[in-house]
Amino acid sequence: MEAPWWVPLRVLVLLLVVDLDPDLVALRPLGGYFVLRTIGSSPEASRRALPTLAQVYENSSSDVYGNPMTFRVRKVASALRAPEPRIAASIAHQGLAARLWSVALGCAVVYGRIPDLAPGRLHWDPDGSAPDDLWLSAVEPGESRPGDAPTLADVVLHGHLEPLAATLRTEYRLATGLLWGNAASALTGAARQLLRRPDVAARTRDLTAELLAHPLLAGALDAGTLRRRSCCLYYRLPDGGVCGDCCFTRAPGPSARGASG
Repeated sequence: MEAPWWVPLRVLVLLLVVDLDPDLVALRPLGGYFVLRTIGSSPEASRRALPTLAQVYENSSSDVYGNPMTFRVRKVASALRAPEPRIAASIAHQGLAARLWSVALGCAVVYGRIPDLAPGRLHWDPDGSAPDDLWLSAVEPGESRPGDAPTLADVVLHGHLEPLAATLRTEYRLATGLLWGNAASALTGAARQLLRRPDVAARTRDLTAELLAHPLLAGALDAGTLRRRSCCLYYRLPDGGVCGDCCFTRAPGPSARGASG
């Protein structure tokens, strides 16, 4: 008897799903933005009282850093000589968004599933260098989730970037459009790295397109060019210039600086 037409497709899907290993080693060749270590596998992280991202979003204090987001914004401002805190806050936001998208999207296309990335299980070092230092409590067997676009949106957009945006809007007066522009730009940046790998390029392209159509991200980028419709404020740094996907083709003059972002 001839097998149903859908059997080969089912076999292909099963082959694309790889069990998560405890150390997520398949992410390491993708680069620093994609690497996610666990607390147990890192003696350095185990010794330090790193705050969770849940604490960051709740504006809680930690034993080591005080308010972790305030600490991070001040560190970024000092390193980049930012003339005002909101510029540093925007850049800090984009850096963290890039790490979250990279880890989640990387797992989705390489393993076909993602670990439990709840804010209470992800630890962050606000004193780390770029890319942001993230540690997962552990990769628990049986607790992974499907690597599809609705799950990625639930985990990253709703679980992380919505509460992070709310915190930064309150503390640093960052515009909603700027924050979702940062999120969309960070997603496409992660996707560009994965598109270099032929074995996951098609999957990356499909997931990214579906995520960019999500109501929170829709319209944040120009559909044809993927250039932003908002600005991350990087050009306001000394010698900052404009980013590759900036809505500006050159840094605005002083008269436009008060209106952007």
